[in-house]
Amino acid sequence: MYSTRVSRHVKARPSEVYRALIDADAIMTWRVPDGMTSTVHEFDGREGGAFRISLTYDAPTGTGKSSAHTDTYHGRFVELVPGERVVEVFEFEADDPALRGEMTMTTTLTEVDGGTVVLIVHDGMSDTVPAADNEAGMRMALDNLAELVEAG
Repeated sequence: MYSTRVSRHVKARPSEVYRALIDADAIMTWRVPDGMTSTVHEFDGREGGAFRISLTYDAPTGTGKSSAHTDTYHGRFVELVPGERVVEVFEFEADDPALRGEMTMTTTLTEVDGGTVVLIVHDGMSDTVPAADNEAGMRMALDNLAELVEAG
């Protein structure tokens, strides 16, 4: 297992970024890598609230972790500090035991001049997922987040 850390400066206040971290419609828009489509099956954006989300490859050549072309994961929010931090624990719905098991994603928001630094730390990622792929997907998601919150 490994950890991935990515960060990005976003031209929006921490409170605006925070809202996008706990809103189902926003999540469906930004937390999806290029070449995939997101479906939010369940989402309760409260501490202790559960979520279940699927990411499906647009091209039939994409290989999913949960089914032929889809990655589905479920989890819960374990800590929500408005405007500062979101901690989620989740796991893939997969037949492969190497892909199962809880992972933690901690998103920290730091107010800076001109916006917010968003830091995402993804702990407990399976070694079967290439670290470069995980990092690239997280960077794409952060770019989408920036686009969403900077547009207002």
